[in-house]
This record gives sequence, structure tokens and C-alpha cells, in this order.
Amino acid sequence: MFKLAKSLFRRQPWPKLNFPTSGFEVVSDAVLFEEEQLEEFHRGVYYPVNIGDVFASKYQVVGKLGFGVTSTVWLARDLNHHAYTTLKVFIREGMDEDEYSMYSILSQGNASHPGYNHVRTALDLFTIPRQGGDHRCLVQTPMWDSFKDLLNRNPAHRFTDELLKAGLSQVFLALDYLHTEAKIIHTDIKADNILIEIEDQGILKAFVDAEMTSPSPRKVVDGKPIYATRQFGLPKEYGRVVLGDFGSAVRGDKPQIHHAQPDVYRCPEVMLKTEWGYPADIWNVGAMIWDLYESKHLFYGIDPAENRYMTRAHLAELVAMLGPPPTDMLERGARSKEFFDGEGNWLADTCIPQGLTLESSEENLDGEKKEEFLQFVRCMLQWRPEDRWTAKELLGHPWIRGNL
Repeated sequence: MFKLAKSLFRRQPWPKLNFPTSGFEVVSDAVLFEEEQLEEFHRGVYYPVNIGDVFASKYQVVGKLGFGVTSTVWLARDLNHHAYTTLKVFIREGMDEDEYSMYSILSQGNASHPGYNHVRTALDLFTIPRQGGDHRCLVQTPMWDSFKDLLNRNPAHRFTDELLKAGLSQVFLALDYLHTEAKIIHTDIKADNILIEIEDQGILKAFVDAEMTSPSPRKVVDGKPIYATRQFGLPKEYGRVVLGDFGSAVRGDKPQIHHAQPDVYRCPEVMLKTEWGYPADIWNVGAMIWDLYESKHLFYGIDPAENRYMTRAHLAELVAMLGPPPTDMLERGARSKEFFDGEGNWLADTCIPQGLTLESSEENLDGEKKEEFLQFVRCMLQWRPEDRWTAKELLGHPWIRGNL
């Protein structure tokens, strides 16, 4: 009897929508369009997603949110749960076992931890079988802009003090969860991967309505559809800050020594090739703050002789800003002798930049406010990883707590 009553009150699935098959702009063959600009497209490794397709018997594709070298991303309607999701459809063999396992670990984590909701987990993982190679799909909660998008929307191209403090506090919550509960090192913390959750569900419905009334421009290349990316509108209210993209993440309970992190955010232990762990993420955040607050990188690592990024040029900038590295750290590094002698003196051909200091690189503050901010940053930008504050400690720092 109970089962019968339960089945009677279960909601019926959303009906599938019939999207327009005409009335859209057909992009000229002369124009390289969206993922068609990428070499991977011409290798035939993308799955040919069509708006209106239904995957796993419940996710109906509504419109395209973006693309990259390993996937296309779509807004979808979860017909069974009356909800919207994003559907990340990877290229053939584009999601490796390590990334798959990271999302599996995150999905089984401690949901009571205050940082759990600031990490973008997987709602579902499934595979689309296809001749020539299967395609893995990642289902997640829809997100609005990234921090990079916010920078681009702001004419000043920088965060205010309040926005920076509020954003960083939520990033540190996410990192505390990753480091202490999930035992994961992110390794790729940048403005593109820090996202804002959609609190205003109205912008999702507006996205669907726009696709129905004004279908996305598209073209067909070699029998495969390519759609224009459609942007979300402005929300009435903003949701949580969420750390996403675990394609480069690694286990933190195993020693790591491989090359990692985006060039400009690379920590000293990775450059010197010593074992590294969770503090690599902390250094990454400390360096990334300059992108958000100063509208520039803190480090560039461009070698004048080569006119490209070189580890020696990056280390020279570190010496200019932080002074020479501790000798005990140099003793651990497999590459240390390429750049320093046994006393920590600089050996490499690249010159130490003159006049480059942490103080001179910060251009928006004066006096006591500047000193408080730089003191906070120095808690992250330490040569020795063990000297850096943890994410939890940084949450309690006076500079962070000042506006919270």
C-alpha cells in the first residue's frame, strides 16, 4: 500500500522540448567557428551533440555554454528531477581515469564540512558509447561567471577589497575541504576555475526561452554540428563561490614530484623539483591574487634571452621579491644546482631583476593597509612549503576577517 501511495505522488518527468529546426543563422563555411578553430575538432574526437538530444534517458540538451580542447559544455534539463544541469561531454578518451577518480572521491566526501559546498562535485558520471571510442560525460550544477569573467565585466579589471576578501575566504574553505577531508591537491587554481553558483533560477529558464525564440547560430562541418555559445544573463542575486575543474588534481596522501601548475603560479618546490604537496595550492593562491587585485601577474618568468617562459627567469623573480632560498630547501631539490650554489647564491645566466619587490608590485594600497595586505600575502609566498599557512589558518588571518 505504501509503495502504491509513493508511486502516485511521484512527479512525472518533464516533457521533452521540441527545439526549432529553422530560423537560425547558418554560419558561413569561410568562418572558422567555435571548436572548429581547434586541431582536435579536425581529428574527429568531439562528440556531435545536437540541441534537443537526450542522454542517459534523462538529460535533454538545451544550449551550448562553452568549449575547450578536451570537451564541449552544455546546459541540460534533468527531465526526471525537474532541474537544470551542465553536461560536459569529453572528447574521445578526453577524461582519464585519474580525473574520473577525483570526481568519484569528491562525490563521496564529508558533506557536513563547511568547504564541501564550495567544491564543484559531480552529480552524475556516464559514458556515451560510440564507434571508434566512447565519450565520458560529467553532470554538474550550473554555474554563472568565473572570476575571470567578473574581471572582464569590470571596467577597472580588478576586484574591490570586499569582493577579494569574500571570494578568497570561500576559496580557502574549498581548499581546507580538499586538503583535510578529500586529500586532494588541486594544482590549477586560476580565475577561470573559480566559479559563482547560480542562485537565481530565472536566468536558467531565460536561457531556454531564448533558445526557443532565437535559436543559436550554427554550421555543419563534415556532417558534425557546431553551435554558437550562449551566455547567461545577469542574475538578481549571486550564489556561492565554488572551486572547479579537477582535470589536473592529484592525491595529496602520496608524495608528488612531477612538473605541475600553470607557469606563472608555479611554486618553488615544483621548480626546484623537490617533493611537493598541499602547500603548492597555497602558493598558487598567493600568486593568483595579483591577477584579481592588481590586474597583472605577480610573476611572469619571461627570460629576456629566450623571450619565453623559463624556470630560471621565474626563480630570479622570486629571489628579487623574497630573497635567496633557504639552503636546507636547496638540498632537497634535484634541480637546485642549476640555479644556486651551496650557500644559496644565484648561479644562472639570467640576472636578478633590480628594483623588483613585493612592495613595488602592489600598486593599489598605501601605508598601514598596504602593510596588512602584504603581511597576509607573505603567509602564502614562502620558499619553504612548511612555512606557508594552511587554508584553515588563512581563514583566520586578520586581513581576511577584517570585512567578514
